[in-house]
Amino acid sequence: QVQLVESGGGLVQAGGSLRLSCAASGGTFSGYVLGWFRQAPGKEREFVAVIGWNIPITYYGDSVKGRFTISRDNAKNTVYLQMNSLKPEDTAVYYCAADDPRSTPGPTLRTPTRYDYWGQGTQVTVSS
Repeated sequence: QVQLVESGGGLVQAGGSLRLSCAASGGTFSGYVLGWFRQAPGKEREFVAVIGWNIPITYYGDSVKGRFTISRDNAKNTVYLQMNSLKPEDTAVYYCAADDPRSTPGPTLRTPTRYDYWGQGTQVTVSS
């Protein structure tokens, strides 16, 4: 069973940086796509970024493009989200998710329902 564990959240001032980590275990991830989503109180879960485990896929949500960078370390089975120039509107619970290539293809990679596995989330709070 695939497990995803996020870490690295916290409280930061506007303009600051944080790096989130997502440690994946319980499988081999060839062909997987790993994504980051976020959810603020009272709002829908929002796509942040996605990266292919060993396929050339990397793209970002419009609200974070140019400020956030997604990367992976296959040897450590870990995906990272480097967040720079943080804004108060970035405040949310950040979730890591994995799309299993063996599952029935669903909606686009920007859609939460596409993903088969989720972490428990890590809180990011940006103060003004």
